[in-house]
Amino acid sequence: QVQLAESGGGLVQPGGSLRLSCAASGRTFSSGTMGWFRQAPGKEREFVAALRWPGVSVHYTDAVKGRFTISRDNAKNTVNLQMNSLEPEDTAVYYCVADPTRVILSSLRVGASYDYWGQGTQVTVSS
Repeated sequence: QVQLAESGGGLVQPGGSLRLSCAASGRTFSSGTMGWFRQAPGKEREFVAALRWPGVSVHYTDAVKGRFTISRDNAKNTVNLQMNSLEPEDTAVYYCVADPTRVILSSLRVGASYDYWGQGTQVTVSS
């Protein structure tokens, strides 16, 4: 069984930065997909970013392109989300996701494509 543990959420002012991390334990993925979803109050859960390997490819929702960067630390079996130029609209609970397969492009934005979910970490962007 895989456990995902997120860290790094918090309160930040508009224009600020945060770095989320997600550590996977219980299994080492030789290939797979890890990423992030978010859910704001009163809104549906939405895809944020994903990273697939081997042959690393990264994918972002349009709203965060150019501001967020997803990366993976193979040695630590973690995935990170560097979030810059944060906006109030980024306020949400962010969930780490993982799947032991290289999820196909057309399914990256579908929550059911991922076998494992973290508990979530709150990100609040407010002055």
